[in-house]
Amino acid sequence: MGTVVTLRLMTEADLGMLHEWLNRPHIVEWWGGEEARPSLEEVRQHYRPSALAAEGVTPYIAMIGTEPIGYAQSYIAMGSGDGWWEEETDPGVRGIDQSLANAVDLNKGLGTALVRALVSRLFSDPAVTKVQTDPSPDNPRAIRCYEKAGFVQKGTITTPDGPAVYMVQTREAYELARRR
Repeated sequence: MGTVVTLRLMTEADLGMLHEWLNRPHIVEWWGGEEARPSLEEVRQHYRPSALAAEGVTPYIAMIGTEPIGYAQSYIAMGSGDGWWEEETDPGVRGIDQSLANAVDLNKGLGTALVRALVSRLFSDPAVTKVQTDPSPDNPRAIRCYEKAGFVQKGTITTPDGPAVYMVQTREAYELARRR
């Protein structure tokens, strides 16, 4: 059935590793661009699990066995602030973001496995009604990854980061796919 990706909660001990990952070219390209390359101190400030929790964000490290292979985060969409999801009124909607640490892991199905693991974890909470994401229209690899993981395109939207493809997976669609 493919590689099993698991998720563990990120800890402060992971921040140095995350800093290194966030500065890799294949991540910088889609995670803020060259001007947003974070310093170690910026990563410590912004990604510290307690700081993220205050913003309703849960950070994870994606694993294959004992090997860290990527970063993922989920967040409560409603009230996320800074111009994000201002129209959202359902407290059960979660947004997600993730990246694989190593460029050599791209195009091997690991991203899809990571997204599936994250969606499964989120839907294990009965309060979660929908998972949504917003890849760049210029990132067909991410769009295809989400589609393979069960997401459906709902159109192009404008986010604080610019145009994005709004993609969703409802609890109903997730449960129906699991029964097949």
